[in-house]
Amino acid sequence: MKGGIFPLVLAYLVLLTCVQILSTRHFGLAGWSGFSMLAPVVAGALLSIRQTVIVGLVNAASVGLSYGYAIPDLEMGVRVLVNIASLCSFALAVLVCRIRLDREARVRRLTIARERLTLLRVASQHIGSTLDVSRTAGEVAEVAVPRFADLVTVDLYESVLRGDEPPDPEQGRGTLRRIAQRSTSGDGEGHGDGEGHGRGEGGGEWAAPGPALGEAHANDAVPVRCLIEGASCRATLLDGEDVPGWLGGDGRHAGPPGPPGLPEAHSGIAVPLRARGATLGVAVFVRNRREEPFDADDLLLAEEIGVQAAVCVDNARRYTHEHRMSLALQRSLLPRRLPRIAAVEVATRYLPADSTVGVGGDWFDVIQLSGARVALVVGDVVGHGLYATATMGRLRSAVRTLADIDLAPDELLTHLDDVVIRLGSETEESAEEQEIPGGAVGATCLYAVYDPVGRTCVMARAGHPAPVLVRPDGRAELLEAPAGPPLGLGGLPFEATELSLPEGSLLALYTNGLVDVDHDMARGQESLRQALAGRSPSLEATCDEVLGTVLDGVVPTDDIALLVARTRALDASHVATWDIADEPTAVGRARELADRQLAAWDLSDAAFATELVVSELVTNAIRHADGPLQLRLIREPSALICEVSDSSSTSPHLRRARILDESGRGLFIVANLTERWGTRHGRYGKTIWAELSPAQQRGTELASL
Repeated sequence: MKGGIFPLVLAYLVLLTCVQILSTRHFGLAGWSGFSMLAPVVAGALLSIRQTVIVGLVNAASVGLSYGYAIPDLEMGVRVLVNIASLCSFALAVLVCRIRLDREARVRRLTIARERLTLLRVASQHIGSTLDVSRTAGEVAEVAVPRFADLVTVDLYESVLRGDEPPDPEQGRGTLRRIAQRSTSGDGEGHGDGEGHGRGEGGGEWAAPGPALGEAHANDAVPVRCLIEGASCRATLLDGEDVPGWLGGDGRHAGPPGPPGLPEAHSGIAVPLRARGATLGVAVFVRNRREEPFDADDLLLAEEIGVQAAVCVDNARRYTHEHRMSLALQRSLLPRRLPRIAAVEVATRYLPADSTVGVGGDWFDVIQLSGARVALVVGDVVGHGLYATATMGRLRSAVRTLADIDLAPDELLTHLDDVVIRLGSETEESAEEQEIPGGAVGATCLYAVYDPVGRTCVMARAGHPAPVLVRPDGRAELLEAPAGPPLGLGGLPFEATELSLPEGSLLALYTNGLVDVDHDMARGQESLRQALAGRSPSLEATCDEVLGTVLDGVVPTDDIALLVARTRALDASHVATWDIADEPTAVGRARELADRQLAAWDLSDAAFATELVVSELVTNAIRHADGPLQLRLIREPSALICEVSDSSSTSPHLRRARILDESGRGLFIVANLTERWGTRHGRYGKTIWAELSPAQQRGTELASL
């Protein structure tokens, strides 16, 4: 606009000069001199100081030529007056131009300051909207382009992406990788995913002449030097050959020239991202489309953006670190893989209420018990997060410990109730734990034991939702077992319920987060029952169908644990039972019966070890117990179980016999010949059991003893 006004004013002066000379000579109109005063004033109001001076000088020369020489018959006073007026208009134009330019500069500075404050406000609101390291780095580029720079790259240490502490830049350790980049041309936009892979579209040559998203940097690159020196750097002029170095690359990354007509970068700023005394990475800002280069104030603004970005990135890094620790803790507490048990086929699902945290207080477990039985456990600790997860781990360990001594379900819950009460008292006595949100200890639990030989299931509940039973014909029903009080109240009894389950029945154990939809437990349980009704091709499909139907797109507000088990049965072809006389001669008879049954099961390889185990257990029962004895062999696909029952309640224990002792070696031999052994108590005595692996040959091991 101003470039067009300047020649227009000059043309006006030339035309006015001609008009003044001609009109005065022929018509005597000396009043045209007043129009000469307008041109400098207009120039001072619209043009630059240089153009205003040129217009003023041209106007003065024009007036001097016209009224000093070219126009005759003018009095000397008129000539002098006109020239003085011309010079005054010249001085006035310069003054007006100077005032205008100062005001425009002040307005420009205020506008720039406002833009910078706006940029800082946008940065504080936009950067750090998530706790994802890669996304936070991408937000830095989104804020700065195009408001501040034409190209922005953000590079972080690999350890920062994993949530670990960044290395010391002065020691030269650690790999710096491109995480985010953005340009006004739209080329190379995107941000890394934290695994060394970039996301985004484009890939213009000028926009990313450095390493691609996820790639490492050259050691002599400007970002690397900036990290080592620990200070920001600014260059007001950049040659084309310097751009790859500023963007973290070398000649290998430079690529061919950019598109025709694309301006080359002329200014750059590199800012290290430091937070809480640690250097996390570096951000580079480059201009190529804007005419004005970065100045000292721009460097301060870039450093301020870098400080905000560094704090947000460090927050995301710390969250990533805590999140990984929480996941590692939970994965160590929950079973990573379920055991293969002949009694049931199992499938599970676990959904934490906060998917970003990934941890909760719900748990499930499948515990292999003696006699081919299996324990199914589902529990729910009050609260969410890491504290609930830690409490869950302690309760799960307690349940496993109590299950190993083969307690009945109601007795096990009674002991577990005592454990929760002790945990609560420990929490109350600790001032530090009192400050932890959700520090109160409370839980619900469902413990069920299934026996595939008798096809019976005994269960007890501690304030937990009732399980769903799906019979082989597809009919689903809620089992109305006594609910019992939640764990942690104390002084209240638990009641066990026993029921017979046909082979192929399906038990669904769950936590209240699955069925407490809109705080309507009854409606959620009915939806669960309907979802389980019928037959499904697999348990995995059943779990998926249940979650999809019951939740129906609703985001759960509580942790969800689901355990689905389909029962199997061990019929008479897998179990052999004999009554043994309470006399020493019955030991040989017991060995013969066991050897004959193993031959019928085609397990002759395990006959030698089994005969020794049967002999030692029967002998032990005859010597130390009274009443009738019973021998039982159970054949599983992966194990052979030997059980001897008697009427005594005294448990045997393993001891080391001395050289001259005549007894005390029986259980030692049993422990070395079997995978595991133990004792469980019943209403009328105890059962000593031992589990052998049929595929193993025990003769060599016995010889070594």
